[in-house]
Amino acid sequence: MPRVFDISTDREAAIDAAAAAVADGKCIVLPTDTVYGIGANAFDPDAVQRLLHAKQRGRDMPPPVLIADVMALRTLADVVTNDIDAAAEAWWPGALTMVVRAQPSLRLNLGERGGTVAVRIPDHEFTRALLRATGPLAVSSANVTGEPAATTIAEAQDQLKKSVAVYLDGGPAAEPVPSTIIDLTDDIPRVLRLGRISMEQLTDVFPGLAEG
Repeated sequence: MPRVFDISTDREAAIDAAAAAVADGKCIVLPTDTVYGIGANAFDPDAVQRLLHAKQRGRDMPPPVLIADVMALRTLADVVTNDIDAAAEAWWPGALTMVVRAQPSLRLNLGERGGTVAVRIPDHEFTRALLRATGPLAVSSANVTGEPAATTIAEAQDQLKKSVAVYLDGGPAAEPVPSTIIDLTDDIPRVLRLGRISMEQLTDVFPGLAEG
């Protein structure tokens, strides 16, 4: 049976149980600064496949990777460009997901990602503490594909059931708006999805930003 922890009362036990589950190749549900996410070891292809199976999603939609700090980005990205540095300075930790070119030597098997990886540092202190214990996690919204993203742990449980080993309850999502996704793999930054960070905010940093 899945285990459920209230992070406000069982913080250390929650992190220990979640880290053990991740190390064992299992999926967890965790709170973030947007909606609840389902996470798995980003470097374990079998664990990532379990995540995709739980969401009923194909490998054509690889999950992004959550990291604890900017230093972790430098282990994932092939090159940290000036644009990447500018975006990290402006919005991390926060609701910006950056698509960057992945280090070719990385053993990342997240799906059909074309040599790129989507990366974010969440603006959620507990989640960053968890990421320091687990390492980078492949994380997608905690829902079955096509259904609403979970904004409470109960909603995540209703959809994902026993496909998740550990549920971490952080209370209702404060602002259930997804992250903005920006592609920084080419010379001209490009918006792939608008979310909590607006186009106006993005163009303050990237005046030549393309959309779509």
